[in-house]
Amino acid sequence: MNFGGIIVGLVTFLIIGAFHPIVIKAEYYIGKKCWWVFLLAGLLSAAVSLFVQNWVGATILGVLAFSCFWSILELFEQEERVKKGWFPSNPKKKK
Repeated sequence: MNFGGIIVGLVTFLIIGAFHPIVIKAEYYIGKKCWWVFLLAGLLSAAVSLFVQNWVGATILGVLAFSCFWSILELFEQEERVKKGWFPSNPKKKK
């Protein structure tokens, strides 16, 4: 039996689930100015995925890369959600 697809599906689910609170916390404590961290992490993950021989590992790194890229957009959208009052604003964060 080949469990590769199940493993990729499960890890994809976990990565997406982990990035949701990461984006919320990043916007709360740092703000959208940390977008470049997600960009660098995405570029690094994408580059490493090109050299991984195992298809499961390469696929998971690709999912991680594009989750990082998507998080850049979500970071800016999270700021808008905070402005609308849907999420709390950090009173200690410099505006």
